[in-house]
Amino acid sequence: MQRTFRASGPRLPGSDELRNNGVVKNVGAASHEELATGERSTRNRVARSILDHGPSTVAELAERLGLTQAAVRRHLDALATDGVVEARERRVYGARTRGRPAKVFALTDCGRDAFDQSYDKLAVDAMRWIAEREGGSEAVAAFARARIAAQAESYRKAVQAAPPEQRTEALAKALSADGYAATARSAPRPQQGEQLCQHHCPVAHVAEQFPQLCEAETEFFAELLGTHVQRLATIAHGDGVCTTFIPKISHNASASTAGRNPA
Repeated sequence: MQRTFRASGPRLPGSDELRNNGVVKNVGAASHEELATGERSTRNRVARSILDHGPSTVAELAERLGLTQAAVRRHLDALATDGVVEARERRVYGARTRGRPAKVFALTDCGRDAFDQSYDKLAVDAMRWIAEREGGSEAVAAFARARIAAQAESYRKAVQAAPPEQRTEALAKALSADGYAATARSAPRPQQGEQLCQHHCPVAHVAEQFPQLCEAETEFFAELLGTHVQRLATIAHGDGVCTTFIPKISHNASASTAGRNPA
């Protein structure tokens, strides 16, 4: 089998911009009108202001950013649609006054993750520490396999519950539930097999430097599906999609081998 296991998202310019990791769905696909009017940049400023100052009212955001309240509401509506912010009642400390608490807008967990919070750097530093202190690339590979094994059970259940001919699709759905935006499709020559495509990789930045993460994932796919697989492309290597070729195998072979534990 040819080994093409190459390491398995992009950033907007400027540290004050949201990361383009799929959470802010419209980034990179903004309309010409948005680009011309700076709508996207202003929307990012609104989200950044909430990050810096905490849950905020429309009036507070308008004053901070020098915008009209109508403009702020428009941007908040778009950010809420993208899952970046949510409306909630302002928490009141001490005695409550009469009337309803003010409505504020706060970042969701996904919205907070959309900002660069140096998680990638922390992960890279941790992996480098493992490599330097615990045994080099073999220690990193052992960590990568342990990481996959820790999250393997849900994938194993999904694949084992599916008919043999639908196991790649079942794996794709399980991966999507974990944020990999995966799909299964026929290979260019359908009689040869299928392709598992992961359109998002949460660890792409780390895998650029530590391809053992991708190799462990590929090994796990092979064990889970009961056949050798071939990694054709990875996001971390600069490709648009992580693509794994899964050759067509007999149903009997698949049924007898697809649920083995990874080595």
